[in-house]
Amino acid sequence: MNTPAHLIFGLAAFGKPESKAVTAAALIGALLPDFSLYAMAGWHLNVLGTPPQVVFGELYFSDTWQSIFRIDNSIVIWSIGLALAIMFRSSIAFALCGAALLHLGLDLPLHNDDARAHFWPITNWIFASPVSYWDPDYYGNIVGPVEILLSLIACAYLWRRYKGIPMRILIAVLGLMEFAPVILFTLMFAG
Repeated sequence: MNTPAHLIFGLAAFGKPESKAVTAAALIGALLPDFSLYAMAGWHLNVLGTPPQVVFGELYFSDTWQSIFRIDNSIVIWSIGLALAIMFRSSIAFALCGAALLHLGLDLPLHNDDARAHFWPITNWIFASPVSYWDPDYYGNIVGPVEILLSLIACAYLWRRYKGIPMRILIAVLGLMEFAPVILFTLMFAG
């Protein structure tokens, strides 16, 4: 799934309008499984000037990058964190770990050749789903629009829950960001 969708769903599932700290934790948790990718790709693209084809065609699949992804995309590690959050009755840690697990639970069935080792450190096995959220060779042309529709429904739900202007601006921005990758992928795979 696209990162804005993860933020929307994480906020919808674990955010609490009455608690800024819990809401922030839900947003951070929804982002953390993708953060290392953004940090490493951003560094290479913007600082080192590495061509996008190298970043996403070679570095993404390198042992170094995949070893980092194993950590922040580990369902095992995030589940331990969630168990500890429940044990210590921390609503902030619960929102953080719960949103991260929701992110991973949505990624697992929607990544094909770009999938990650979600069950590290138990195993380095990677589930290559027959479905992709973006690749039309794996039903991305169906999954993508469904993702957008569900994201917009979740945005409407969030709009009703959050009355403050800053949160409503964030919700609107996230909803609009959901469209950007669709336009990009359409242009990339047209013809």
